[in-house]
Amino acid sequence: MPAIGYYVHHHGRGHLARAMAIASHQPERFRLLGTGLAGLTGEIPYLELSTDLPDATTYFDAYAACPGNLHYAPLGNTGIRSRMATLAGWIAQAKPDLIVCDVSVEVAMLARLTATPTAYVRLNGERTDPAHLEAFRSAKTLLAPFHPALDDPETPAWVRRKTAYFPGITTIKSNRPLAANIILVVNGAGGEMLCGEGIAAAARAVPRYRWRTIGAASAPASAPENLTMRGWSSDAEAEISNAAIIIGGAGDGLVSAVFATGKPFLCLPQARPFNEQVLKAKRLQALGAAILLETWPRATEWPGFIDLALALEPTRLAALHDPEGAKKAFEFLTSGFSADLLKCQD
Repeated sequence: MPAIGYYVHHHGRGHLARAMAIASHQPERFRLLGTGLAGLTGEIPYLELSTDLPDATTYFDAYAACPGNLHYAPLGNTGIRSRMATLAGWIAQAKPDLIVCDVSVEVAMLARLTATPTAYVRLNGERTDPAHLEAFRSAKTLLAPFHPALDDPETPAWVRRKTAYFPGITTIKSNRPLAANIILVVNGAGGEMLCGEGIAAAARAVPRYRWRTIGAASAPASAPENLTMRGWSSDAEAEISNAAIIIGGAGDGLVSAVFATGKPFLCLPQARPFNEQVLKAKRLQALGAAILLETWPRATEWPGFIDLALALEPTRLAALHDPEGAKKAFEFLTSGFSADLLKCQD
């Protein structure tokens, strides 16, 4: 059976969630490739890679030292040497038909240099820098985990033509319970800690709802009775399904979950490379699918924002979602597409 390697970036959890949603349709066909995967992949086999992060260095510090066609390639990093050697060795041994890169320009280039076709996962944002464009050109196809209406208007036409769009790549099931009285504040992995004092003030300002938070948030000096702060949660999907209104960033995982459940969404985009979340949040608001919060509102503003969220038209969200997104992406990657790639000529 032809093998497909799926490279999972280790910043945030959305990359792994997509990989799991796609590969779970035929686990034996895939091998997940990444760092920190132990205990997280279920029955899907994985290859553990050395970390590429040097001590006391934030992930993108090395950008300035890279040539224009690379993103992260600091010189002398022993972790990078090890992970790239492991990847190259696995490619030589497994001879995969395809490697899905979610996401890494450098891994995509390594795959191409070892004679392996790539399907590059293209995220939102301003990704017209030389490194991204070279990865897009070298790929056999581009895979976007969002609806084409959410694409950045500045995306080059040739990139759009090369892209297969699969909104709804998520494991969450559609479920919108009636009369839920919970406002859920979500802070995904890879983001900054939310301010507990601001959340507590919002809960006091809208006492008719119970407020819950999942993810990193500081503890307020005094929490109102209608506020529960759970910290990191292993059952985020259940929390989202049980809530009436969602407040959170514009990461692909949360946005897909919001679309799948049809919940009113107040979107507070976080700082990300290439302006990914800000541009996506602006598109969501322009399409009537979310209320954009540029900063955390003052306490007196919260009742009005809650009313705006409740006035959103649920069909706007449904139009941007496909409950079969993960299955369709799986079929695209396995039903003849990957087998034909080796026959293609550049």
